[in-house]
Amino acid sequence: MFRYLPRNMNGIFAVDKPVGVTSYEVVKNLGKLFDKSDVFAHDLAQAKKLKYEQLKAGTKWKEHKIQNRVNRIGTKLGHGGTLDPLASGVLIIGVGTGTKQLNHYLDECTKTYEAKAMLGQSTTTGDSEGEVLTRTETEHVTSEMLKQAAKKFTGKGKQTPPLFSALKVDGMPLYEYARKGLPLPRAIKARDVVIHEFVIHDEFGVDSSFEPRKLETDSDGKTLASMLASNSTLNDSELVFSEEFMSNEGVPESEKVTKIKPRMLAEDAPPRDQLPVFGATATVGSGTYIRSLLSDLGRAVESSAHMVALKRTKQADWEVGVNTFKLSDFMERDERIWGPVLKIVLENGPKVNVEEEFKKVEEKLGPLIEAERKAKEEAQVREANDQVTEDTEKEGKPEDGEASEESVEEHTSKKQRVD
Repeated sequence: MFRYLPRNMNGIFAVDKPVGVTSYEVVKNLGKLFDKSDVFAHDLAQAKKLKYEQLKAGTKWKEHKIQNRVNRIGTKLGHGGTLDPLASGVLIIGVGTGTKQLNHYLDECTKTYEAKAMLGQSTTTGDSEGEVLTRTETEHVTSEMLKQAAKKFTGKGKQTPPLFSALKVDGMPLYEYARKGLPLPRAIKARDVVIHEFVIHDEFGVDSSFEPRKLETDSDGKTLASMLASNSTLNDSELVFSEEFMSNEGVPESEKVTKIKPRMLAEDAPPRDQLPVFGATATVGSGTYIRSLLSDLGRAVESSAHMVALKRTKQADWEVGVNTFKLSDFMERDERIWGPVLKIVLENGPKVNVEEEFKKVEEKLGPLIEAERKAKEEAQVREANDQVTEDTEKEGKPEDGEASEESVEEHTSKKQRVD
């Protein structure tokens, strides 16, 4: 059996995070896999050796305490920007000294997202995980209206987390202040954002893949939406359009109005079984909330919206389907296959096409690994057959000191003939 034992596994790579897991879980699971692999064995041994020497020379700890501390050392990993469990796509991961490069991806890089949003409802979180806050009309909204409204956000601007969100101020969610009619302890600071591109897709209408959120009720049977229906802050809060749009002299002043009231449904309006969904592509700078952008777009057309799907397709030069790994590459492929590919990516960065490298490595090492697998299976079959033969022989052989039934009968017959 041949092994792949590289050294200096340091750098940056990216995975296509699936829906349903947190960014932390992805890093944690990869760390466990790497720690058990030959791929990181040398680097891990060196890290443990260094830590042992440091603790031995710099502390008065007993040997067992030093060993316990050293044994807890694992492959150093970190990620360059959290993706929510509901979101999928590019998750950049730093390994070893590569973790020092992650700040660039957190603070300075451009990201592209593919998203879907549902009109007619806003939620506490801005996505389909939250509680329904408002219910608005949708019949007046068209695809063209959404496309024109999206242009108002393209460029430099400011984005404030929505008042009716799960963001906490002094330990209490913002939507609780609104629900209870309490003033905010302090103003929520807006952050500078850049929307490089915000394009609405042509597809617009009911999508059976997504259902409207159900209304939650309190102990008195009242919905949060009904309690907030007449909230002045909700109805009067202003939108923030981009500097470029607001300074464009060719745009009528009527289009620059930012204090837009949503067309609210009546409090006693029945729940709706279907609501229209639209898709969007957004390329943005760091610190931009896509869910907030989609929510603002809904308000800009006198309605409301919440995000129902999100995929980060690109971050800096890392792009899904080009230079990103799938989790299955690590979990299902032989480490002697993914190890060399990961080494190449760590050394050469995003210019490496991951799938092409996998093909090269599999063409070179695949036959050897397959031959090894078959030889191992054949050895297991031979071992199993030998065990069966041995067990059969043991069953047919009498114990020491005991005669078989046949030998006793033969002895008796011989004795009778002699007599």
